[in-house]
Amino acid sequence: MSVIRFGVSVPKELLDRFDRIIEDKGYVNRSEAIRDMMRDFIIRHEWEEGDREVAGTITLLYNHDEAEVVKELLDLQHDYLTEIVSSIHVHMDEHNCLEVVIVKGKASRIKEIADRLLSLKGVKHGKLVMTGTGRELV
Repeated sequence: MSVIRFGVSVPKELLDRFDRIIEDKGYVNRSEAIRDMMRDFIIRHEWEEGDREVAGTITLLYNHDEAEVVKELLDLQHDYLTEIVSSIHVHMDEHNCLEVVIVKGKASRIKEIADRLLSLKGVKHGKLVMTGTGRELV
């Protein structure tokens, strides 16, 4: 892999804030931080295109006492057997459960799954986190 150097012009205040943040996060240098930002930018763009393969997690916090939420969660997971790789279920307390659904597939299909799961009655909070599959990143 070849490396290319390039220059970027930014206001001093912006660079100062950036430097403070990357130092707090433990980056060794600006180049590493900028590479991570570029990778994130590329991955987000590919989600928007919808036809790229992505991997990710859908995290759900829900009340298992809600009448249909558990059944609907299971039914939806069976509807997407190709894309759902695995799931992890954790009992948070006597009423609340955390479910992490691991997914892989076309970005548009993964977003569809997340929308369906997150909109279920009884789901208190949730989030989709997608990343690339690794092949598209350098």
